[in-house]
Amino acid sequence: MIRIEGLRKRYGRFEAVRGIDLHVKEGEVFGFLGPNGAGKTTTIKMVAGLLKPTAGSVRIGGIDTSVDPVGAKRLIGYIPDRPYLYERLTGDEFLAFVGGVFGMTDADVRSRGTELLAFFGLGNFGGELVEGYSHGMKQRLTLAAAMLHRPRLLVVDEPMVGLDPAGAKLIKRVFREMANEGNTVFLSTHTLEVAEAICDRVAIINEGQVATMGTVAELKDLHTHGGGNLEDVFLELIGSPDDREVIQVLREDRHTQE
Repeated sequence: MIRIEGLRKRYGRFEAVRGIDLHVKEGEVFGFLGPNGAGKTTTIKMVAGLLKPTAGSVRIGGIDTSVDPVGAKRLIGYIPDRPYLYERLTGDEFLAFVGGVFGMTDADVRSRGTELLAFFGLGNFGGELVEGYSHGMKQRLTLAAAMLHRPRLLVVDEPMVGLDPAGAKLIKRVFREMANEGNTVFLSTHTLEVAEAICDRVAIINEGQVATMGTVAELKDLHTHGGGNLEDVFLELIGSPDDREVIQVLREDRHTQE
């Protein structure tokens, strides 16, 4: 579903992405992990068609994003790490706007929008202004909007930030069900437990390059001799003091929620 070859992105003299090669299959939840500043978000924006590569190519469903960017974007639902919502619109109006961007008919937007709002627990709030939504409700509306046009690929940058445990559980279920239906989820997250729980394969990126890639079991065998978990793999490869602090905070947050 995603084929990335020789992907590079340069900002002046700084090269944020330095020759990434990836193949993400249909029906796969693929985790894209790495420390801050590793090039994850830059890569994700090139996959989503928001940035042009300096070199290399990205193909979505066989479509080169540089040759036919509109055609590629029709296949993609994108959820950025800081989604922007038009808060003076109602939930229904916001979905109608998104549907219009993708050329959906009014009837299809209403039908699909009603279905998704109900699924995400927003069925009684479609007529309410988005500015009155809680943080979790806004995130669920963002996910509904990304899924509105039935994308074959869902590109997600940090989906769990600020979600309560019930919301996080729902989103993990959505990702898994999308993959089971033959669609693809390309997921960047700092929550390594989430990646380990739902991803079929993961790639760990560092300094703009892929440091390792495979199933979680394969990475454990390769980097921790079969023991430990994905956090241990991550620290074995990245292993800076700052990243160890991040991992410790994530562990403490998880135990607090439990």
